[in-house]
Amino acid sequence: MHIPTHKSIPTPAGHYSPVIGHNGTLYISGQLPMDPQSKAVPESIEEQTITALNNLENLLLAGGSRRDHVLQVRIYVSDIDQWEQINKTYSEWFGDHKPARAIIPCGELHFGCLLELEATAAIVGS
Repeated sequence: MHIPTHKSIPTPAGHYSPVIGHNGTLYISGQLPMDPQSKAVPESIEEQTITALNNLENLLLAGGSRRDHVLQVRIYVSDIDQWEQINKTYSEWFGDHKPARAIIPCGELHFGCLLELEATAAIVGS
C-alpha cells in the first residue's frame, strides 16, 4: 500500500487519505466541487461537476493513473433531479471512456455542495 504525496494534493481536514494505491489500484476519497486553493464552490451543477472531476483527475495523476483508467465512479447528489445535467457534463468529460458508475441521492452535502464523487482506478502500467 502507498499513499501518494504531491504538492498538488490538498491536506485533508479530516482523518483520511485523499488517495491510496494498493496492488495496482487507486482508491480516491470523495471529491467535493471545491477549488483546492481558494476553497470556492461554483454555483451551477455543471460547474460543480467539472470541478469535482478535475479534482479527481489531479489525484489520478498524482497517483500514477489517468481518467481513461478509471474503473468505477460513485456520485452522491443532493438533488436527483439534477441527474440529467450531471450525466451530460460527466459524459463530455470522460468522452468515450465509460467507467462503471452509481449515482446516489443522499440529501445535503458538506459546504452546501450539490455533489461529491469518489472513484477507483487502475494505476497505469499495472
